[in-house]
Amino acid sequence: MARTRGPGAPDPNTYTPEEAERLDRELTLARLRLGSDAALRAPVTVPVAVHVIADEDGSGSVSDTRVKRQVSALERTYSGERGGADTGFRFRLAGVDVTRNDRWFNRPDRYERHMKRELREGGPETLNIYTADLGGELLGWATLPQRYRGAPEMDGVVVDHRSLPGGAFEGFDLGHTAVHEAGHWLALFHTFQNGCVPPGDRVSDTPYERIEAEGCPDGRDTCPAPGDDPVHNYMDYSKDACMTEFTEGQGERMQAAWAAYRADPAR
Repeated sequence: MARTRGPGAPDPNTYTPEEAERLDRELTLARLRLGSDAALRAPVTVPVAVHVIADEDGSGSVSDTRVKRQVSALERTYSGERGGADTGFRFRLAGVDVTRNDRWFNRPDRYERHMKRELREGGPETLNIYTADLGGELLGWATLPQRYRGAPEMDGVVVDHRSLPGGAFEGFDLGHTAVHEAGHWLALFHTFQNGCVPPGDRVSDTPYERIEAEGCPDGRDTCPAPGDDPVHNYMDYSKDACMTEFTEGQGERMQAAWAAYRADPAR
């Protein structure tokens, strides 16, 4: 699942309808095991390992200050500080490393497996973020949580280094790309998933949306179902400053995904 700066960019981590159905079944079982909304909202602190990939000459490197600001952005958005629901997730920087590698930096899609096998830290509970040059329009991509079982070494999030706070991507420089991709890592789909057709993004309190948002089209309504398009949601494609919220339903889905796939390091 990916985020782009405009329509038409490829998604390196697509999923099948069968995967989506299996994910929903397993999330339902997780909710039954937990047994209560209170259990689903128990506070969770996610360790974050950041892997900075730079060119051989050091270009594209990300400072420790920007890394810390990125983790702070995760903390603020998932706690509801900017608006919307408090999802119950908090984030703690567990470590930062810097690697100079031309191939990994310029073609992280081609060398993703090599890069992650060498650098990834922790188990399913650790959010691994890799920064590199993703080209022009692609901002980032992530793995869905159920894929950890079959390929644990691939688990994590890849983002363009220019999307971190203080980066060079104007309009996409507040760190919300990593926020968006962490949502996929916790089982959220795009708000425009399936367009106006049920089940949409499989979250009941996000209105249907026919296509992704560009810029900040406040008040847009592209589907006949109730509600304006959720252009302020972190799982849309709006500019960073336009994104201000997760919903209660999204928080509940992420908590169920944590219980199903990430809470037990032995999985």
